[in-house]
Amino acid sequence: MRLHPMILAALLPGMACAQGEAAQPVDQGPANADYEPAFENQTRAPKLPDTPVTVETLAEGLEHPWGIAPLPGGGHLVTERPGRLRHIAADGTLSEPIAGLPEIDARRQGGLLDVTLSPEFDADRMVYFTYAKKVDGGTATAAGRGVLSDDLASLSQVEDIWVQSPAADAPMHYGSRITFDGEGHVFVTTGEHFTDEYREMAQTLDNTYGKVVRLNPDGSIPEDNPFVGQDGMDEIWSYGHRNIQGAAVDPATGDYWTIEHGPAGGDELNRPEAGMNYGWPVVSYGLRYDGGPIGSGEPRREGMEEPVYYWDPVIAPGGMLFYEGAAFPEWEGDVLAASLVPGEVVRLTLEDGRVTGEQRLAGGNGRVRDVELTEDGEVLFLIDSEAGAVLRMAPDTSG
Repeated sequence: MRLHPMILAALLPGMACAQGEAAQPVDQGPANADYEPAFENQTRAPKLPDTPVTVETLAEGLEHPWGIAPLPGGGHLVTERPGRLRHIAADGTLSEPIAGLPEIDARRQGGLLDVTLSPEFDADRMVYFTYAKKVDGGTATAAGRGVLSDDLASLSQVEDIWVQSPAADAPMHYGSRITFDGEGHVFVTTGEHFTDEYREMAQTLDNTYGKVVRLNPDGSIPEDNPFVGQDGMDEIWSYGHRNIQGAAVDPATGDYWTIEHGPAGGDELNRPEAGMNYGWPVVSYGLRYDGGPIGSGEPRREGMEEPVYYWDPVIAPGGMLFYEGAAFPEWEGDVLAASLVPGEVVRLTLEDGRVTGEQRLAGGNGRVRDVELTEDGEVLFLIDSEAGAVLRMAPDTSG
């Protein structure tokens, strides 16, 4: 049907208003920096329609929970930063600490961090984890593994598969997420240990500060890593990162994605590629905490990769996943990311590798450190505090 020109003219103002309202970004406050994004929707993407949800507590009594991983048949493993690994049953029952972990350096931001299962867990019962390790009088991000007993009470055959080099004397910015890529490799993310001295090391290849590391499951180095046989540590996959605390593989494409903390503004969603430089601390869409410029004072530079998306002000990202489940079918393939500040679950829609919309969910419950799914596709998220908890988000079907 073709509208009469006079009718169309009368409708256009209202249509434009509705479209303008739909295109408004999430209400997130003023930005720290006034940098222009490099392309449309690189930041402040359009706000997605609200999703009615309910939030309830699944488990309490956790101290600074950091990572969560689903177990076959229901239930999850959860880490506590002070150095405990626990099992949470599907009904929320919390186990005693699982025995067998190595000595953990639980100072400042260090401790027991991420946890994930071997892709062949049903056969090998191998659990992989990251943690802060005391090394040569300093501290380092480390990745370990061990065999989980059938009664879920202990780990055996525990060993490190990788330890960051060199050690640092700053117990800050460890990263770290550990993620299998579905092709026989495991990625470990790191941070640059925060201080002015260490920050610059994110740009050099003789260390693993501010890097993505790619390994074989036993800790050996894949022969196709980008710096094998070149100037650079063989385990490095990408560099120029600040503090990567979110990582996931998109099951639809196999692409590896990360989310890293910026300073005052400049949290980044990236898709790290082999050998690429992601800019920190030379360029950033954020500022120093004192308001001064980062590095060059520019948000971008030739030869340094643009983030797919950035936040200013920050969301202070934790873990992330790509949604697959029946509870929220309209979210299929979307990113869900933990936000410590202001404390929410952040949802992003993607199209052709670019962000098309953003939604904030489950705010007001505290600092969200990690996200995971139940078998039914409901969303579990960790509240990072001394009186921490696992909360469950489900669709609100009350009408």
